Amino acid sequence: MSILEATDLRTDRDAVVRLDSVSKQYGSGGNALLALDRVSLTVAKGEFVCLLGASGCGKSTLLSLVAGLDQISGGTLDIGGRHVSLMFQEAALYPWLSVAGNVELPMRLRGVARAERRRRAEELLETVRLSGFGHKRPHELSGGMRQRVALARSLAQDADVLLMDEPFGALDAMTRDILHDELERIWREQDLTVLFVTHNVREAVRLGDRVVLLSSRPGRVIEDFPIGHARPRRIDSPEVSGQAAEITDRLRAEVARHAN
Repeated sequence: MSILEATDLRTDRDAVVRLDSVSKQYGSGGNALLALDRVSLTVAKGEFVCLLGASGCGKSTLLSLVAGLDQISGGTLDIGGRHVSLMFQEAALYPWLSVAGNVELPMRLRGVARAERRRRAEELLETVRLSGFGHKRPHELSGGMRQRVALARSLAQDADVLLMDEPFGALDAMTRDILHDELERIWREQDLTVLFVTHNVREAVRLGDRVVLLSSRPGRVIEDFPIGHARPRRIDSPEVSGQAAEITDRLRAEVARHAN
């Protein structure tokens, strides 16, 4: 039995996200661009799954499809009516709103009463270690703090599935390492299911239960690496470094194949 077949058997029973031969094409005729080609992937409840691949392989496209921001061109995609929240690489906070106002915004759009959304915003800011910063404006915060606010805003949507598109890619190594710890803690406490896109192989091994490798465009699932190392993990630990090296070799081989 292949790794992919074993993973499908392990996750399909409790899957909260299921893609079956999903394709995405932009345009038509001679200008058509096939971004994803028959991608099959399942993510079980409570899993932390990381997506890796070369630039342009369709990782962000896949998240957009799961989030319902775009339509598939073929296959089936099922999230069982669950709510999803998408967090981007940039914090994308509204500069004219306070930190608390940014976190409250999803609740305000849902019609949550003012007192309840203020209580919930305070609770979420405490969750991301930003108690006492609710009155601040985004420009008064560091990059890492702004990403914490963006995470709190994503959590304010009360989603079952958190989609994260390189949320720590622009941060320095120390800030990123701290936020890895925070994200892992929140993932456990909130019982979230996470689908996380990254270009950083060590980050993927540090965070993920599984690392799913996509081919160069069009994106296809070419390998699914289970990560069995005990948590908590350190990004510089020998176990993480060793498996990251294995995955990097596979990724390099794929990039070289595409280049040739």
